[in-house]
Amino acid sequence: MDQRNLILAIVMSVAIIVGWQFLMVPSPDTIRAQQQAQQREIDKQRGQVPAPGANPNAPPAVPGPGAPTTPVAPGVTGGPVASLTAKDALALSPRVAFRTGQLEGSIALKGARIDDVRLVRHRVEAKPGSPSVAVLAPERSADAYYAEFGWTTVPGATAKLPGADTTWTADRQTLTPAQPVTLSWDNGAGLVFRMNIAMDENFLFTVKQSVQNTGTETAELAPYGLVLRFGEPKTEGIYLLHEGPYGVFDEKLKEFNWSDFKDGKGSQFLTTTGGWVGFTDKYWMAALVPPQKDKVNVRIRQVIDGAVKKYQADYTGAVTRLAPGASVESQGMLYAGAKIVGVINDYTDRHGIAKFDLAIDWGWFWFFTKPLFWLLDKLFGLIGNFGVAILALTVIVKLIFFPLANKSYESMTKMKKLQPEMEKLRERFGEDKMRMNQELMGLYKKEKVNPAAGCIPVIIQIPVFFALYKVLYTTIEMRHQPFFGWIHDLAAPDPLTLLQGFGLFPWQVPELLQILDIGIWPILMGITMYLQQMLNPQPADPMQARIFQFLPIMFTFMLAPFAAGLVIYWAWNNLLSMTQQYVIMRKLGVPVSFGAKAPAPAAKPPAKT
Repeated sequence: MDQRNLILAIVMSVAIIVGWQFLMVPSPDTIRAQQQAQQREIDKQRGQVPAPGANPNAPPAVPGPGAPTTPVAPGVTGGPVASLTAKDALALSPRVAFRTGQLEGSIALKGARIDDVRLVRHRVEAKPGSPSVAVLAPERSADAYYAEFGWTTVPGATAKLPGADTTWTADRQTLTPAQPVTLSWDNGAGLVFRMNIAMDENFLFTVKQSVQNTGTETAELAPYGLVLRFGEPKTEGIYLLHEGPYGVFDEKLKEFNWSDFKDGKGSQFLTTTGGWVGFTDKYWMAALVPPQKDKVNVRIRQVIDGAVKKYQADYTGAVTRLAPGASVESQGMLYAGAKIVGVINDYTDRHGIAKFDLAIDWGWFWFFTKPLFWLLDKLFGLIGNFGVAILALTVIVKLIFFPLANKSYESMTKMKKLQPEMEKLRERFGEDKMRMNQELMGLYKKEKVNPAAGCIPVIIQIPVFFALYKVLYTTIEMRHQPFFGWIHDLAAPDPLTLLQGFGLFPWQVPELLQILDIGIWPILMGITMYLQQMLNPQPADPMQARIFQFLPIMFTFMLAPFAAGLVIYWAWNNLLSMTQQYVIMRKLGVPVSFGAKAPAPAAKPPAKT
């Protein structure tokens, strides 16, 4: 009875972690098998890749406010062509190159596509020589993925518009943040198209389009922007993280799964004023930002073109009647890059993009996760090492909850001091559980001890644990961040594991044995947890005592696959708690000893004669 609340709190925390690990986090072999199967399907699909063009079968876009007619929605179609290497695919079009501190790549003049975007500061793997991450790639290459802006028209219109095979003329060969590039194309029938493309030092492209009517006939045009992705994207396959189409529409975030568009079904048609739409991976995204004050029509769909699946997100503005001698302009933006919190927050405020900060998946408990990340990121800026920043964060959390935890440890220390008295009650009342519990409650009341106080440190630690888990798993700021020694990526599990001889005998551990393949830091965490437990008063009930002794072993194996940064946090927190408890025990005059012999089963009371 005296330890029931504590047992309940620990069992609940174990249940949460077990559920999190086994229900939400697939095993590495399962993820690997899924990714291999997906890759085989993608490779099969890419045997023939269709060329883009206007899709006559695409459902029409919903007209914008005041639109006199309905524009033809932008889309893709075309005959199958063979896929190429990235180098050969890039060579199919003349290009305008760019490079900043964050991005490098080029813009294709054929089709006026932003289709070659690579991250300068982010590599595929945390090792020297690893290639840079490609966010966008040209058509006919592996993982083709690009964005384009243009104009569409109403059904039956005869105006000649630029398309996928149109080669634009550029006023310069290099695009820089200080110097935009202007593309132009004359359709030879009175319409002159221009596209001014600017970029900043981070990940935002701003595209200003204009059309001048130098002819004698009125044209009806509507601006559009689209992002097109080829193949079935690979995902982490975890509920904790959203990957796929998403966006903000009329101030509301909507998230979709790739499976929502299976077999070309489930297309989404939305209207919005302000907001954005695009595709996200775990750490990167490509998102369109239409004019924030204009009402636009948004469409998200899957296009099945032969053997290839394509996913398209686009927006279309209102139709404008362009009289002879008149001109029309439209502006859109494209975010193509890493989901860096500070950069996205800055764009949200500076460009007035509605709820653009929701591009990062903070989860249901964003009100706790976001401040935790902010504090951790500030500490990293001061210290320069994310691992040390995690240690400093743990100290700050301990200081914030110090008064509450202090009372808890004082109560637990007093209980340890009362342990001899508790043993006497146990010997006296034997198996009379009801009477023994009554006497224990009386003893606690007399000595002003709260037996449930030991739950407080556990309860405090659980929300911090899960918030830190979310931060480590979803934010790119933690990706490939080293600690000391063998920890080169705090967002990945400890690489030196038991069954691989702690790095001496690397081999592919079978899935069946992975539960036993624990790393050095999880072992250290388990040791600190065991020592901390031994400082606590031992439960009077033998069964409860056995459960407490088993918990450190259970947590060691359960936390082994977690991010190394999370395990380091837990081990460091245990050490700080032990220090705090040690000081309190010395202050109250309680002998410091790591544990006590588990109580023997209660003896039966002597038989009445």
